[in-house]
Amino acid sequence: MTVLEQPGSSRNKGALPGPAPAWRPRVDPAPLLPDAEPHRVLGTDAARKLDPALLTRLYEQLVRGRRYNTQATALTRQGRLAVYPSSTGQEACEVAAALVLEEQDWLFPSYRDTLAAVARGLDPVQALTLLRGDWHTGYDPRERRIAPLCTPLATQLPHAVGLAHAARLKGDDVVAMAMVGDGGTSEGDFHEALNFAAVWQAPVVFLVQNNGFAISVPLAKQTAAPSLAHKAVGYGMPGRLVDGNDAAALHEVLTEAVERARNGGGPTLVEAVTYRIEAHTNADDATRYRAASEVEAWRAHDPIALLERELASRDLLSDDFVAATRDGAEAMAADLRERMNQDPTLDPMDLFPHVYAEQSGQLREQAAQLRAELAAEAAGTEAGNEPAQEARP
Repeated sequence: MTVLEQPGSSRNKGALPGPAPAWRPRVDPAPLLPDAEPHRVLGTDAARKLDPALLTRLYEQLVRGRRYNTQATALTRQGRLAVYPSSTGQEACEVAAALVLEEQDWLFPSYRDTLAAVARGLDPVQALTLLRGDWHTGYDPRERRIAPLCTPLATQLPHAVGLAHAARLKGDDVVAMAMVGDGGTSEGDFHEALNFAAVWQAPVVFLVQNNGFAISVPLAKQTAAPSLAHKAVGYGMPGRLVDGNDAAALHEVLTEAVERARNGGGPTLVEAVTYRIEAHTNADDATRYRAASEVEAWRAHDPIALLERELASRDLLSDDFVAATRDGAEAMAADLRERMNQDPTLDPMDLFPHVYAEQSGQLREQAAQLRAELAAEAAGTEAGNEPAQEARP
């Protein structure tokens, strides 16, 4: 029996009524489909209804975020960071993702989302510690409810679903915001996370920052889908397509998705169409795979400039406000620069306490071996210094 010959099909009209065949969709797919064009607010009539306090807060965070990106990029050139994946041009995605969450919610960032972590309240130095190569994640994930910055592609997504599902089972009022790039949507973890999230109706929001390239691979060579937001339909969740440089539109769409998840409506996949202005990292030469004219075209759609136009049209962009905002951003950058220029004091034994909740026998053995080697090295150094000390007047 073929699919079309299942009970209820037009080719089998004489069959007795029965349960819906397994091949039919569980829900009407139409409400799950994203809009044909990215949702926009700035520059439209809807922008006039926005709260001025929200607009000014978004602007302050965007300016601060841009300065954070430029300062972190400078630190890589000075040798203070091993690598930095800049989110310049994507600041609206980073800021909006952090601002729509409540204190008890969790953020699951990728490696490019240090700014989202900072916007959520994480110390900028702690956000860069992993990229400096100093100490584990660089921060306590539970303090601000920010999962470790994830360098492997998309592996944070199943973690976000697991936490959100566990919270739902316990009755905790928790939503997880899972961030990923367009390249991460080509990973198996992306499929597994969305599938489980939809089946379990987990309170999680997936934010895909479609910045055009997975390192050097353009989106057209990754997928033939009409948009990444369309992928949501196959899992049974709503897909939303939004202008990723429109901070107000992002805040609106993500707020709706978070509220839907919190109220038991399940997950949402949001695709934010944006652009990576800088190279993939400081180790990448972006001129090999994209034209300068393409980058300049996106600079004209800069998230800060879009918000400035809206603020200016509503007389909310005074000289004093702009100066205070920039001064605050400069103060943050100066503090970041000063503290990152200080050599950290590291304990090699910190390698072991944070691997397992209860250390395995093998791990205890390795720790003992390193402890003995460090003691022997210290004893040898002291012994080697004794003649020099005795020779001093």
